[in-house]
Amino acid sequence: MTSRRQFLAGLAAASLAPTQGWSTVGAPDFLAAALFPDGTYRLAGLSSEGGILFSLPLPARGHAAAAHPLRAQAVAFARRPGTFGVVIDCKSGTQTARMDAPKGRHFYGHGVFSRDGTHLFTTENDYEAGEGVIGVWDSEDYTRLGEFSSGGVGPHDMRIMPDGETLIIANGGIETHPEMGRTKLNLPIMQPRLSYLSLSGSVLEQIELPRTLHKNSIRHLAVRSDGLVGFAMQWQGNRLTHPPLLGLHKRGEAPRLLAAPGSVQSALQGYAGSIAFAGDGKTIAITCPRGNNLLRFDSLTGRLNDTTPLEDVCGLGAGPSGFVFTTGTGLVGALTAKARISARPDCQWDNHLVPVGLPV
Repeated sequence: MTSRRQFLAGLAAASLAPTQGWSTVGAPDFLAAALFPDGTYRLAGLSSEGGILFSLPLPARGHAAAAHPLRAQAVAFARRPGTFGVVIDCKSGTQTARMDAPKGRHFYGHGVFSRDGTHLFTTENDYEAGEGVIGVWDSEDYTRLGEFSSGGVGPHDMRIMPDGETLIIANGGIETHPEMGRTKLNLPIMQPRLSYLSLSGSVLEQIELPRTLHKNSIRHLAVRSDGLVGFAMQWQGNRLTHPPLLGLHKRGEAPRLLAAPGSVQSALQGYAGSIAFAGDGKTIAITCPRGNNLLRFDSLTGRLNDTTPLEDVCGLGAGPSGFVFTTGTGLVGALTAKARISARPDCQWDNHLVPVGLPV
């Protein structure tokens, strides 16, 4: 049976000149930012087996990246409240462009290409107005074309829905200002929100959590092929309260919130890092770096399947037969139903694994 990597490599080779496609750099499964042993911040291409296929320098600490759907090109974003996006030719290892957030804006560390690769969308903060915006960029020369409202405050992660025409945005609800660093300015009145927007910025649907959970910041997203959205949350309320950190939503329905049994849930310290569906969509997982744990849930029943203790685990993606993860301690691993196989390339991996070749 053809593997996902083989399929993507063949697709790229068949549809693009050899100098452009992801196959020219080993058909990586993921992009991930890391602090390397020599003290440099870099963006790496990883295989699902944990191999580093390439690593490219960044001007400062990175957070997440956007992988162009066709050519071997990535945009690495600064950790919020950073203002740079670096466009990298992953074959030559050269920086081909630099995106700077406009005056009065900063990036939130995430972005996504349109399905055809012609446009890049970025989550940003209009920090004087205290409102979220989505920047729109031309992916040929990375000039800014415009912006529109994110539909809330503090937009963080963003994905393209399977229809290719809808953005799903995790508006975390937290107001910040770069002069105050990462200080949270509006916790008493924050309101997280899932916003579904057209590619031109029209609001199609918005989902808010119950008022009792208004301090549960929606941060990161995963999207299944049938449009089911998973969202990971980070609790900003009383530390003695242990609300659900994982939600599921399908358009037109109410969100479902999933939690582990009490003793497990309370050990997570109110913080989910990354989220991903398994390749078959039957399982969804979240990482909890503060609780040093990876949790897998049944996406149909909402039942907790199992937990895997892992120190400072955060990066997460779908692997060939389960999940691939990274940790801040340098671990890269493949978690399957039977076993965990790990490698240690001595890097301090940042928060996310960005899939390559998928419109997410």
